[in-house]
Amino acid sequence: MHPRPVAAAPPAGAEAIPDSHGLDLYRADPMLGALLGLYLPPGLRAHLEPHLARLGALAGGELAALAAEADRNPPVLHHRTRRGEDVQRIAYHPAYRAMEQLAFGTFGLAAMSHRGGVLGWPEPLPAAAKYALTYLFVQAEFGLCCPVSMTDSLTRTLRRFGDEALVERYREALTTQDLDALAQGAMFMTEQGAGSDIAATGVTAARQPDGSWALSGQKWFCSNPDAALAMVLARPEEAPPGIKGVSLFLLPRDLPDGRRNSYRIVRLKDKLGTRSMASGEIALEGATAWLVGEPGAGMRQMADMVNNSRLSNGVRAAGMMRRAVTEALFIAHRRVAFGKRLVEMPLMQRQLCKMLVRAEAARSMVFQAAAALTRSDGGEAGAYPLLRILTPLLKFRACRDARSVTGDAMEVRGGCGYIEEFADARLLRDAHLGSIWEGTSNIVALDVLRAARREGSLAALEGHLQGMEGVAQALPELPSALRRALRLAEAAEGDAALARQAASALYNLTAAAAMAWEAARLPPEPGAARLALARMVMRHRVLPRDPLAAEEAMPLPAALLADPAAGQPRFAQGA
Repeated sequence: MHPRPVAAAPPAGAEAIPDSHGLDLYRADPMLGALLGLYLPPGLRAHLEPHLARLGALAGGELAALAAEADRNPPVLHHRTRRGEDVQRIAYHPAYRAMEQLAFGTFGLAAMSHRGGVLGWPEPLPAAAKYALTYLFVQAEFGLCCPVSMTDSLTRTLRRFGDEALVERYREALTTQDLDALAQGAMFMTEQGAGSDIAATGVTAARQPDGSWALSGQKWFCSNPDAALAMVLARPEEAPPGIKGVSLFLLPRDLPDGRRNSYRIVRLKDKLGTRSMASGEIALEGATAWLVGEPGAGMRQMADMVNNSRLSNGVRAAGMMRRAVTEALFIAHRRVAFGKRLVEMPLMQRQLCKMLVRAEAARSMVFQAAAALTRSDGGEAGAYPLLRILTPLLKFRACRDARSVTGDAMEVRGGCGYIEEFADARLLRDAHLGSIWEGTSNIVALDVLRAARREGSLAALEGHLQGMEGVAQALPELPSALRRALRLAEAAEGDAALARQAASALYNLTAAAAMAWEAARLPPEPGAARLALARMVMRHRVLPRDPLAAEEAMPLPAALLADPAAGQPRFAQGA
């Protein structure tokens, strides 16, 4: 045997390839803490500080390493035991199981909206708290956030619409932080011939003598396919065609007597991104399920789960953009070319600012939607119509922006960004899912118009923006631009081809107003940076521009392009 070689010293120039592994992602992003002071009560904000700090350190180090390992080792479907029994199971890499413990167990991300006691807080935590923690978690791992979100959303929908006995049967298992007792959630909607057209649902449901239903047919794209519980859309045998014939059912993996239910996983999907988490095709073979809510109201009830998942999807897009920006800033402060650091070069500064505008707009929209969700759940008049339009606006625009921002971050790192050893490639792959998951961009843009038509959401949004004190003074162009955007949205109701243009306009104006509102309430330095970003949104994403005119540079507060590692210790070797 040959002796094992001794590790060589780093080659000359290795320091020119910056590696951010070990960076504390909470400390790297002081704006997050500052904004939480605006959106959370002071006592809760102080209580969450050590938990945010712990998660930020994990997200830049241990959790990031686990995520990379799970991405390299996706789950595997086994159809039989070694004794020849037809018992399916999905084998997950230990890194994925370790991340489950952090998400479901340590931080209780799926439980914190539904019961007290998570992270030591006696009451259920508000949406802004949950989304702040999710925002940090997803900067390391996107895939697992899908099962977390679906478990949270299934619990919410079951509690709202399910029979009391059904809710009590599963409430504890859905909200426990003990992984051995946990029932994870999923939703099986997509069919090969239906896609986003729920009215074309072909899976059938037959009533059984004991009051349950037997589901038959196939679902084409089911994430977390081995979840303990899934919400499923199906058409009862006597139901009429179209959307009014579709009902919502709760499908258990295991029946109350311990037997496996009558459905199987046909195969797992070989996906571009979210490779750590399993997605598969399901064949329902007379599977036992229970009706949730009213017969024929399946889409309306499932919409609650879908909208909650869409909001979570927007949160994840915002978090991935923030991670991409952090990586780009880290590189720009350390990479030297032509005798200068990249961050000192005007064209790089412009590219970084374009990334920041998108990422920070999404962050403000996350907190605005979270506040609307909390008020809506509390029964505040007018909050639901506002939430109903903020959710698709965020899902539509932030998920599309994440594709651009993660691509730009890869470019800042250069050739090293294109290889899988750094985070950039996985961020880019995962970001592309957001524009497809829970409705493509076209579907979600049309949902903005649906909210306007059915819920009066345009008036709710207009009232919300006009009620933001000091915004019109900080952004004098906003009131007239808002009037034009509202007219565009009204025109889009008669011409669906305008839906995406109208949705983008409403998103950007709302984000600019939110950032200006935040700026007025922050200390001077972060407030100036926030207001500069709001003005950039107006200038570059809302107001008319001459593409052939030389633009005058906007003054940039130093805080915008600050080194995210300032004051942090030296980082460990990359995973």
